[in-house]
Amino acid sequence: MSALSWEPLTREAFAPFGDVIAVDVESGRDANQGSARRVDFLAALESSRPGARANVVAIHSLPRPLPFDVVLLERHAHSSQLFSPMRVKRYVVIVAPTLPSGGPDEAGLRAFLAAPTQAIKYRKGTWHHPLLVLDEAADFTMLVWEDGTAGDCEERRLSQRRRLA
Repeated sequence: MSALSWEPLTREAFAPFGDVIAVDVESGRDANQGSARRVDFLAALESSRPGARANVVAIHSLPRPLPFDVVLLERHAHSSQLFSPMRVKRYVVIVAPTLPSGGPDEAGLRAFLAAPTQAIKYRKGTWHHPLLVLDEAADFTMLVWEDGTAGDCEERRLSQRRRLA
């Protein structure tokens, strides 16, 4: 078993896997008769499945103690997936590049520590671990395009466990 450590979640570091969404009010424009700031087009949502519908989901996640063994990854080959925190302290986002064969590149596995003010959007087909919540239970809004077939979510077990400490 090899170790996996996390790094801060930044737009630049996460760019190969998707988008980090955080509010930058200075780049926004006035809305709601001046009582709000609006920042548009923070991430492109993707779907390549005819007949897929946007599914907005509430996710309640229980905390996982560290160390934690990462044993599987999943991907949504036909859809991007957005997670926006509603109530969270800290969470870890684990991703891997895709090999030419289509499977996850386990050697490129990366973990990012996300702040409560950061949402993430995985690119279509990005291999990732289910959200890993630290400290206390958390709530997220999730958006994914689904058509109800097995192709909505594919899981793969890792050839070797990776320990996140």
